[in-house]
Amino acid sequence: MPSRNRLDKIGRKTKKKWTEEAMERALIEVKSGRCTVRQAAKQFGVPKSSLGDRVSGRVTPGCRSGPAQLITSADEELLVEFSLYMSRHGFPMTKQQLVSFASSIYKRQHRKVAFSKLGQTWWLNFRKRQEKNITIQPADNVVRGRTVCVRKEAVDQFFHLLSTVMDARGLRDKPQQIFNCNETGFQLGRKRVILPKYASQGLKPALGLRDHISVLACFSAAGEDIPPFIIYSKAYPGGVCYKTQGPPDALYGWSDTGCINSELFKKWFLKHFLPCAPKERPLLLIFDGHKSPVNLEVVEAARKEDVILLCLPPHCSHILQPLDAGLFVLLKQRFAALIGDGCATDTHFAVSKKEFSGVFKGAYQIVEEEDGVRTVKEGFRKCGIYPLSHFPINDGHLMPSHGIDSAAEGSLSVSAQGLHSIGDITAAGPSS
Repeated sequence: MPSRNRLDKIGRKTKKKWTEEAMERALIEVKSGRCTVRQAAKQFGVPKSSLGDRVSGRVTPGCRSGPAQLITSADEELLVEFSLYMSRHGFPMTKQQLVSFASSIYKRQHRKVAFSKLGQTWWLNFRKRQEKNITIQPADNVVRGRTVCVRKEAVDQFFHLLSTVMDARGLRDKPQQIFNCNETGFQLGRKRVILPKYASQGLKPALGLRDHISVLACFSAAGEDIPPFIIYSKAYPGGVCYKTQGPPDALYGWSDTGCINSELFKKWFLKHFLPCAPKERPLLLIFDGHKSPVNLEVVEAARKEDVILLCLPPHCSHILQPLDAGLFVLLKQRFAALIGDGCATDTHFAVSKKEFSGVFKGAYQIVEEEDGVRTVKEGFRKCGIYPLSHFPINDGHLMPSHGIDSAAEGSLSVSAQGLHSIGDITAAGPSS
């Protein structure tokens, strides 16, 4: 039975006491014939067995000890570059988002994997390897009472970033290359009918059966549109009438909630926005990235196609979203008028799931009319996006927003060692 001292030595973690530089110098001396393996190991302070393995070719020079990295060093550098890029463009990544990106890279290299997501061990090792390039800090240091209101500091930072991007990429006089995409929802219900009083007894509609449908609209500051993306809840309507009766060239999808998610946003960006967008480059796409989280494929495609992704600050949609500033109100008013529902609220409409696309087609025609185009342009102007105008924040703007961002965890930011100006990124253009 081994002694206790022997067990302690076995259990104790040994620390590497030599450097790769010393190993390389020792390897050069042995290969030149000036020293034997034993002499070189003693001279440069490296293990004789490790040096012998490199001389014989059993171990590749420069390789790291321990288990192999789950993703290559080159892909890890690309991952860091993505995180810094996104941090500089208004939406720093959380730990979960970065691990999700890394998992996508791993699954791309290994199609058949036993797990779908990298774990805590990979994350800790990644942080240690990249401690000079990234840092973790709280997402927001303001007190709870201010997180539901517009923050002047966030608005100022957004306009500074927007101004820098426009100047660096020459977009101040190109409204046809500046886009805003935004999502609006329609809560559907049953049509109201007149029945005898006795006929309505026992036929009360069940609660919670209403269908939610979202529309992701995208317009340029020149008033030109990308055909809408209609998202149904839970499943598509039966048949194909929803496609044949809907707006021309519209895209369709579904999710459990009837709202945009990461996969649907990828589908829209890759298969709809890029083919339908103007051929001029660069393009600037402004959107609420907190509701439409981007993923690795979107960032890669955006940089390859020279599309600048710019995220709006949280809780500021009601003053910075051009489509919220006018078009969506006009669109829903037209929608309610078409179904003859004078009681329709901002989001509740008495129309069925199958009928929605046909009615929406009639309402969406307003974007081709002079009144609709003028409303879109006015929305960009009122929000200060185009023409670029950083309006002063007053007490009327400092009001609670309609939603509360639940993300309270730390996000990845650019460290002092890896910081570059936004001009360095935008002037360089897309990466290959």
